[in-house]
Amino acid sequence: MPVTRFAPSPSGRLHLGHAFSAAMAADAGDGTFRLRIDDLDPARSRPEYVDGIMEDLDWLGLSPDGEVMVESERLDRYAAALEELKDRGLVYPCFCTRADIAEAMLNAPHGDPGHHYPGTCRRLAPDPARLEAEPHSWRLDVGRALEEIGGLPGWTERDGIRFRSTRDHVGDAILSRKDAPSSYHLACVLDDADQGVDMVVRGADLRPSTPIQRVLQQLLCLPEPTYFHHKLVTHEDGKRLAKRDKAPTLEAMRADGVDGPALVESLTAQSLPLGFAFHEPTWEA
Repeated sequence: MPVTRFAPSPSGRLHLGHAFSAAMAADAGDGTFRLRIDDLDPARSRPEYVDGIMEDLDWLGLSPDGEVMVESERLDRYAAALEELKDRGLVYPCFCTRADIAEAMLNAPHGDPGHHYPGTCRRLAPDPARLEAEPHSWRLDVGRALEEIGGLPGWTERDGIRFRSTRDHVGDAILSRKDAPSSYHLACVLDDADQGVDMVVRGADLRPSTPIQRVLQQLLCLPEPTYFHHKLVTHEDGKRLAKRDKAPTLEAMRADGVDGPALVESLTAQSLPLGFAFHEPTWEA
């Protein structure tokens, strides 16, 4: 039976979209449902929101199996993987700011595939003094990575469809930066492997993350899971639910007398309360 997971960020209270994702994961997992807390952004993560996640899952009747994984407690694991990639010459330091990157893309819009980093720092000579003195990120050298693993890997969705990536789908992704010791991509593949997750259930808005994560899985000799990129819950007008837009929270629904397990049953049956709708972003197979 599949092992699935729900990995919310403690940056606000959960909303209906989170409930749908958790319900899909718990249903697909057939009883093996892991939880981890994505708290690698110290500027936004709050302990009270971790408590809120646990309260909301308890109200929904979705009890996670096993120990809850907390990403901020796994920094050594991420650092070790990054050091391995450094030793293999597969990452490089990047000193660019967002403004530097925007300017470079304007001046050379076709310098790199797609909308990704233009490669400004990719071939800089090693400079230990600069590494000590200046803030920097570490980026994956995708060109070298693909040479090592023999090309872009695909992935399989739950319905059996095999998806293929193109070079436009991947760029030199950030794996670590000064204020975040691991990127979402690096933490995600390591955490999934260490939690035994063999079906990654998440929203279709995260499907563009899958190609670079499949590259990392192959580089780090991690198992390949199956993926289930489910449709998104939006407002009826199509506007996505977002914490920053103060989407209706599960806490508020609970206060209004909504029954949590009944809500999960409805969501599992693909039925939404009034005022909400489903949206499914497309992806070329």
